[in-house]
Amino acid sequence: MTTKTAAAAARATVYGYPRQGPNRELKKAIEGYWKGRVTADALRATAAGLRRSNWQQLADAGIHEVPTGDFSYYDHVLDTSVMVGAVPERHRDAVAADALGGYFAMARGTQDVAPLEMTKWFDTNYHYLVPELGPDTVFTADSAKQVAELEEALALGLTARPVLVGPVTYLLLAKPAPGVSADFEPLTLLDRLLPVYAEVLADLRAAGAEWVQLDEPALVQDRTPAELNATERAYRDLGALTDRPKLLVASYFDRLGEALPVLAKAPVDGLALDFTDSAAANLDALAAVGGLPGKRLVAGVVNGRNIWINDLSKSLSTLGTLLAFADRVDVAASCSLLHVPLDASAERDIEPQVLRWLAFAKQKNAEIVTLAKGLARGTDAITAELAANRADLASRASSPLTNDPAVRARAAAVTEADARRSQPYTERAAAQRAHLGLPLLPTTTIGSFPQTGELRVARADLRAGRIDAAGYEERIKAEIQDVISFQEKTGIDVLVHGEPERNDMVQYFAEQLTGCLATRHGWVQSYGTRYVRPPVLAGDISRPEPMTVRWTRYAQSLTDRPVKGMLTGPVTMLAWSFVRDDQPLGDTARQVALALREEVGDLEAAGTSVIQVDEPALRETLPLRCTDHPAYLAWATEAFRLSTSGVRPDTQIHTHMCYAEFGDIVQAIDDLDADVISLEAARSHMQVARELAAHGYPRQAGPGVYDIHSPRVPSAEEAATLLRTGLKAIPAERLWVNPDCGLKTRGWPETRASLENVVAAARTVRGELSAS
Repeated sequence: MTTKTAAAAARATVYGYPRQGPNRELKKAIEGYWKGRVTADALRATAAGLRRSNWQQLADAGIHEVPTGDFSYYDHVLDTSVMVGAVPERHRDAVAADALGGYFAMARGTQDVAPLEMTKWFDTNYHYLVPELGPDTVFTADSAKQVAELEEALALGLTARPVLVGPVTYLLLAKPAPGVSADFEPLTLLDRLLPVYAEVLADLRAAGAEWVQLDEPALVQDRTPAELNATERAYRDLGALTDRPKLLVASYFDRLGEALPVLAKAPVDGLALDFTDSAAANLDALAAVGGLPGKRLVAGVVNGRNIWINDLSKSLSTLGTLLAFADRVDVAASCSLLHVPLDASAERDIEPQVLRWLAFAKQKNAEIVTLAKGLARGTDAITAELAANRADLASRASSPLTNDPAVRARAAAVTEADARRSQPYTERAAAQRAHLGLPLLPTTTIGSFPQTGELRVARADLRAGRIDAAGYEERIKAEIQDVISFQEKTGIDVLVHGEPERNDMVQYFAEQLTGCLATRHGWVQSYGTRYVRPPVLAGDISRPEPMTVRWTRYAQSLTDRPVKGMLTGPVTMLAWSFVRDDQPLGDTARQVALALREEVGDLEAAGTSVIQVDEPALRETLPLRCTDHPAYLAWATEAFRLSTSGVRPDTQIHTHMCYAEFGDIVQAIDDLDADVISLEAARSHMQVARELAAHGYPRQAGPGVYDIHSPRVPSAEEAATLLRTGLKAIPAERLWVNPDCGLKTRGWPETRASLENVVAAARTVRGELSAS
């Protein structure tokens, strides 16, 4: 195909779309179903309506080929487990009795049955449910969901492309099922899984699919020769099928690297590559393999993970270069738009010129369509769009918001000594023991307590003017009093104030820092029905005044036990925000760290002896390629230490991490030099405790004994069993007892019962230790 005809064939498409609806209708329907207020049929009707609305939005914007199958009640990896019949033994009866109820039981667990483990989707803040597989796993095809959603889109007269998690990525994301040897490698099941994918592909072709997209983001990570051989075999076999649609293998989040030659040679019909941050690497790799003759190339030139407007001229240049590499070049976002909010035009509180710098899902659709038009018809067809885009980019580059000389000078003056504690850990630990006087196996929580309906109503009433600031503060004081009283009665050793004044652990701080923007409607799915509104770190960051001191001091006035100051760390502030892309991440992290350093100092001066700086995103932000790890970890760990190293030796610094694979970053956890770290461990059966022990981690740790992402209440014996497992790896004098994560998403009844059982477990195990 000539370059001219390849350009003329350019189409616009996306890989996936936000699921929740403009007003989080899906969340409300699902939670109503869980509570028995919404029937299964009503939930399905709501979901069908949202799918139709999404497809219509895409078609109306000019997207030529809409995705199907990306919509999910909870998680697309869980949907894949259902599609291939990989239902854990403990959930099979529930799924057989009620497919929808059993599906949610796998995601959330029940009082009697544990859910699937949950962890982060690559380096995003989206969580997926980890498949559990073993040598006895039997796969069976169930294409009902995928076929039904395709047929819905086709019935609307749309060109639709089903999207599935690819077989290699699915197996690489899986873990050995409980009771299966940790040495078992799920990828050994590939030959057993491929016939199931073949059956699903045949069903989709029969239903009218011309193309099917198989997502293989795991291939942008460092892969072994055996894994690359498995990839070659998978797509050789799937490509050789006679009864199949055309296959588009999609990668995103990074450069495809050594997997690109494998896929370029495979008998598949197209590849989708990320050409945003990975543009140069993927371009070079395409050139090295001689392009993709005879294949379709879907070019992800619009960043699907951030909310900044695209540089249209730059993207057009990339697309023009790509025309030499494939028979057909289409234009897309770099990944599913699941990771961005729905519509920037709904924001009313952001200054209009600044709002023009932002592109949510709807605006990205327009960018994709504009680029496809420019590629197909030439730049003269999009002259007005290019001019407006250049003006908006220039406005952002020259804005005082993005250039604060005082902030930049302060960051430039930081020295290596600023990021080091004044004494080594052993000396600090002795000073802290004397100062705090805590028992063996001290108990604490991670920070937040249930965000009740009353608290949400109070915040809404304050925004609407139905109550004044004084009335709101009285409500917050009453909640803090209740939280402190409960913890004292329960016997928790290090208390928290419960964070009733905080809407979100990142947004709360961003709203008090210069250089940050808050949205009203910028909801993004984190997991299941949990949606967050990431703030926008748009400019240079500073702290005008203390952010947490007042409420921490008030909570401490109610008790003689230590109350932790609670802050969100600099890396997590970046990871869980939409961070500026016009300077290195490390520069922004240093600015945030200096603002937090001031807050830590003010908390200590106010009498706070324990200060927790949470960094749950340290692992999830780890680059997907090992060669990129050292540079990231250097600035990430320095930023944490810069936040926390200005305190006295007897002030105890805690940090917290959750829902990630920590084994990859144990040295970085060590390098943080925190006195105590609390980590998720309940669903993974104390795996992280073993990883810390294998590393020789010398400080205190609290691997969680209470899975807060499930509504079930752990018994005291269950928590005690986990504690005993933890003690096999971590000495009692360095082991803390705590939940996996904060409690804001839980209800008070289950929280009370669970924490009472956790404290009882700690007392039981203390007694066992003293008797031994």
